[in-house]
Amino acid sequence: MNIQDAQRAVDSWIKEHGVRYFNELTNMAQLTEEVGEVARIIARRYGEQSEKESDKDKDLGEELADVVFVVLCLANQTGIDLQSAFDKKMDKKAKRDHNRHHNNEKLK
Repeated sequence: MNIQDAQRAVDSWIKEHGVRYFNELTNMAQLTEEVGEVARIIARRYGEQSEKESDKDKDLGEELADVVFVVLCLANQTGIDLQSAFDKKMDKKAKRDHNRHHNNEKLK
């Protein structure tokens, strides 16, 4: 599934199972909440914080998918073709950063 397909799948899900998209500000708050859940797992599982027993069953992949879902909602409701935007961004990064990271002594 490419990003355009994912946007269509989310739109179909909203039309079939949701009443409507939450407004953009609500979705932005929801995105922040979902990113916070990802951060909590990363901080406790891979960082220096101890992992609470209640967090050990949390699925990082599922939480990342929640972030993607809300991003796709925001793209849909603001008329963004995220596939096109992502392709453009990857091209820009490839040109701009082609040698940048290879020359970074911190990464060696």
